[in-house]
Amino acid sequence: MTIVEERPAPPAAPPPRPSRRIWALLRNSWRQLTSMRTALVLLFLLAVAAIPGSIFPQRAVNAEKVTQYYTAHPKLAPWLEKLGGFEVYASPWFASIYLLLFVSLIGCVVPRLIDHVRALRIAVPDAPKRFGRLPQHSDEWSSSLTPAAAAGVIAKQLRGRRFRTKVREQEDGSFTVSAEKGYLKETGNLLFHISMLAVLIGVGFGHWYGWHGNRILVGGADQGFCNVLPQYDDSSLGPRVDTADLPNFCIKLTKFDATYQTTGQPKTFSATVSVTQDGGAAETRSFTVNDPLRLHGASVHLLGHGYAPILRYTDRYGVSQTKVVPFLPVDAMQTSEGVAQFPDVNIDPKTGKRDATLQMGFEGRYLPTVAKDGSATSAFPAENDPALYLTAYRGDLGLDVGTPGSVYSLDQGQIATGELKNITGTRPHPMRVGDTWTLDDGSKLEFLGTRPFATLSIRHDPTQSLALAGAVLGLLGLMLSLWGHRRRVWFRALPGRSAVSGGTLLVAGGLPRTDYPGFPDEFEALVKTAEEGTP
Repeated sequence: MTIVEERPAPPAAPPPRPSRRIWALLRNSWRQLTSMRTALVLLFLLAVAAIPGSIFPQRAVNAEKVTQYYTAHPKLAPWLEKLGGFEVYASPWFASIYLLLFVSLIGCVVPRLIDHVRALRIAVPDAPKRFGRLPQHSDEWSSSLTPAAAAGVIAKQLRGRRFRTKVREQEDGSFTVSAEKGYLKETGNLLFHISMLAVLIGVGFGHWYGWHGNRILVGGADQGFCNVLPQYDDSSLGPRVDTADLPNFCIKLTKFDATYQTTGQPKTFSATVSVTQDGGAAETRSFTVNDPLRLHGASVHLLGHGYAPILRYTDRYGVSQTKVVPFLPVDAMQTSEGVAQFPDVNIDPKTGKRDATLQMGFEGRYLPTVAKDGSATSAFPAENDPALYLTAYRGDLGLDVGTPGSVYSLDQGQIATGELKNITGTRPHPMRVGDTWTLDDGSKLEFLGTRPFATLSIRHDPTQSLALAGAVLGLLGLMLSLWGHRRRVWFRALPGRSAVSGGTLLVAGGLPRTDYPGFPDEFEALVKTAEEGTP
C-alpha cells in the first residue's frame, strides 16, 4: 500500500496593487497616444473636424453670412450654434483634437529625433560574414592592390557618392568597408513632423496673441471708421490681447470698382481707401481680394461688397432725417435685403416729446438690375436698372427696451404683437432713384440713390510667418521622406587568396533598408566603379 502525502497548495499570488494598475494604465495610454498610428488617426480626425468650418459660415470670418444662415434655416441654426458649428475652430471639441494631436506628435518626434541623432553619430555596422545571404551580392574579383589600399580606394569612391563609410581591419588581415546612405529619408520624415508642430504652435499662439474684426465700410468721408472695438460690427481679441494693443489707424472708402462677366460672375474687385496711421497725414491705398492692405502688422482683407441705399424721411412736422443703410446681398446677383429705422421722428415741436407709437421702419429689397420677367431677384449684380421695394411700418420699433437685435431686419415680435403696423399693404412699394413716396399721414420718403460698401475683415496674426515656414518645411520634409532611400553596402578585401601572388580578392554585398526598386542597378554601378578603381 502506497501512501501519498498531500502537499499543501502554494500560496496564491497577492493581487496587484491599485497603484500599479493605475501606473500600468497610464503607461499604456501614453504609449498608445504617442504611437505614429494614433498621430495619423488624430490628424485625420482634425481634417474631418475642419470640414464643418468650410461648409457652414464662420462668425470670425463673416458674421453677415451667419445672420443670413439664421434667416434661411431658423430651426437648424440654433442647434449648430450649440454645437459650435459657426465657430468650429474655437469649439472645445476641435481644441481637444488639436491638443491631443500636439501631444501625440511631441511624443512621436522627440524619441525618434534622439534615435536619429544617435544613429548619425554611431559608426556604420561591420560587414556580415556571408555576403551570399544579402539581397544583393557580387561575384569575386581580384586586384593587384594591397587590401588596405583597395579598401581605401573603395571608401573614397563611396564618400564621393555621399555615403558614410567606415574602414576596419580584421584579425585575419582582411579589410572591410562599411557604407550607408539615405539618412535624408528619416530626416525628411522628422522635418515633416516638426513642421506640423510648428504649424500647430503658430495657430495656437496666433489665437492667443492675435485679434480680428469685421466691418461693413460704406463709401463716403462721413462713413469712415477707426481701429477701436466699438466701431467694429463684430470683433474678437485673443486671451493675451488688450484693447490698448490695437494699432492706431483709420480708414475711409473713397472708391470701389467691380467688374463682372456676362454671366454675372465677379471678375475683379478693387477698393480705394484713405488711410491715416498714428494721427499722420492721409494717404491713398488700393487693395483687392487676393492682395490685402497691410497696416501696422494687421491685414485688411476685402471679402465682398454691396449697396447702401440713401433714404431721406420727412416726418409729419416737416423734420427730415437722412440715412445711408447697407442692404446685405442674399444671392450672387446682389439681390439685397435690409431695413431703415427712424426712431427719432414725429416729435411734437410744441411739447418736445416723442411718441414711440409713431416711429417709422422701412424693410425691403434692393435690386441693382430689375429682371424683365418681374421676378423679385436681381438679373445682374451691377446697377444697370436699380429699384428699391419697401414696406413701411409705423409703431414702436422696440429699440428702447435694450434687447439686442439685428440692424438688418425689424423685430418680428413687434410686428406679431401689432406694435408695428404695416401701412403699405400686401405688396411692397417700388421706388426708383429720385422717387418720393408720400405716406398716409403726409410724411415722405425719398430714395436719393446708393453708395457702394465693402465688407472688410481686419486680422492680426503674429505667428503667421511661423505657420508659413512650417508649411514650407513640411512640404520639403515630405519630398525628402518620399524620395530618400536608406541602404547599406559592404566590401571585403581578402589578402593572398587570389590567383595572382600577393594580390587581393574583393567581394561586395548590399542591403536596402527601405523599399527601393532601383537598388539593384545602383549596387551594380557601385561594384563596377569599384572594379575599375581597383585594377
